[in-house]
Amino acid sequence: MVLDLVLIGLAIAVFPLSVTAFVLVLSAHGGVLKGLVFILAWLACFVAVLAAVLLGTGGKPPAPHSPPSTASSAIKLAIGVGLVGYGWYRHRARRHKDQDGAGQRTEYRTEHRTEHRTEHRTGHRRTSSGGLMARLDRLSLWSAAALGPLLQPWGLVAAGAATVVDADMSHASSYLALFGYCLLATSSLLAMEVYTTFAPDAARVRLGKLRTWITNHQEQALVAVALVAGLFLVSRSIAQLTS
Repeated sequence: MVLDLVLIGLAIAVFPLSVTAFVLVLSAHGGVLKGLVFILAWLACFVAVLAAVLLGTGGKPPAPHSPPSTASSAIKLAIGVGLVGYGWYRHRARRHKDQDGAGQRTEYRTEHRTEHRTEHRTGHRRTSSGGLMARLDRLSLWSAAALGPLLQPWGLVAAGAATVVDADMSHASSYLALFGYCLLATSSLLAMEVYTTFAPDAARVRLGKLRTWITNHQEQALVAVALVAGLFLVSRSIAQLTS
């Protein structure tokens, strides 16, 4: 169980969409407070899912090859297959997009030069990111709290919940494993929140670079996380079902 939770927690922590969204929240006006609310809501939802599973099992792992144990492994297998399929789909879509974009690159450069000359003459430039940041500046604390659970990678969260079915809460090690899992899954958000709180100027620069990198490599990161986590879940669940 511990190995499964470690890998799932890492995949949740580095999930590109969640990290990018949190960087944007921190970059907004009052971002530190909004980020804290985001994390608290994220953790509350995370803990609620685990608590629901433990209440359902009574804190005792099901017997091997029993219906609950088989159902847990089957759920993880289905999630793993779904992640592999999703990663493969995004990989194929990105390759297709790159091939289409190669044929349009010359036309784009011509249009971009024309647009740049127009902006230079008029002194105006369209900034979609500016509009996005303006909307985030108006983001309320309640909205920031709602974003936390909404932006969790729910496929991975469900895989973690299916893994927690095997937790034996009569041992202190299980409490430590679950605490470490929650901390690991939230570690990237906590690190950015603490960094922004105590070194806001340096954090603004570093997080801006992180956001740019994720934006430029988001598809590759999504594919990598989905494929690695999916293949791991498939292999582990098949081993559990056949052992």
